[in-house]
Amino acid sequence: MTAKHEAALTTAMVALTVTTGMVEAVSFLTLGPVFTAVQTGNTLFLGFAVAGAGGFSAVASTASLVGFAAGALLGARLESGMDVRGRQWFVVALVAESVLLGIAGLVAWEIERLDEPLSSRHYAVAALVALAMGMRSVTTLRASVADLPTTRVTRAMTALYGASPLGLDTKIPSGAGAELRRAASVGAMAMTHAAVTSSTTGGRTASCSIQAPSSPPANIAPTEAARRSSAPAPEGIFVSSPRGEAP
Repeated sequence: MTAKHEAALTTAMVALTVTTGMVEAVSFLTLGPVFTAVQTGNTLFLGFAVAGAGGFSAVASTASLVGFAAGALLGARLESGMDVRGRQWFVVALVAESVLLGIAGLVAWEIERLDEPLSSRHYAVAALVALAMGMRSVTTLRASVADLPTTRVTRAMTALYGASPLGLDTKIPSGAGAELRRAASVGAMAMTHAAVTSSTTGGRTASCSIQAPSSPPANIAPTEAARRSSAPAPEGIFVSSPRGEAP
């Protein structure tokens, strides 16, 4: 591979990492919470839901897991088949993934609010997006661009720290180029998550928010401060009425 082709492929992997961050942020905020690319976290969500923890959907997590598995199988068969026949599998895989994401976007068109109850539409979108992310994971695995897995920031972060001057791991490839790719992978995912979350929620907390009641319950006794304020004023002290007149 020439230096020009390697630079182009690295740029494509960073771009895919950015879109993965966008996809995961939107999926988490609107479809579950559920992940469609990072299936490690999604497996944890499924375990929480099965255990009865509140705020998690077993159906959404299962839809994502099944969609991801189907996407990985489809991607492996499609890309390996084209590779054997000497065809350009990378571009075709990206086009197929884009089509799947476009279909998911059309299905999600009627989802208007972050807090609306989950429905079959949410589950279908989660499955379709996970299908595309399963294909993407196979594509990036076959492309074998070091330190840019696009869907697994933990791996890039571990290599970034392990090969740093503080880690000095001799088994992890080091060098300015490798460190730059790892930093780009971690930074692209983190910044995209922050940007999408900010634009989607408008600065509001997306979930797990606690709101104070608009009025105190009727059965709560008056507080000490309330009792003191209602007590008569001592003799000789003037207390103004709401209108400013003497009582």
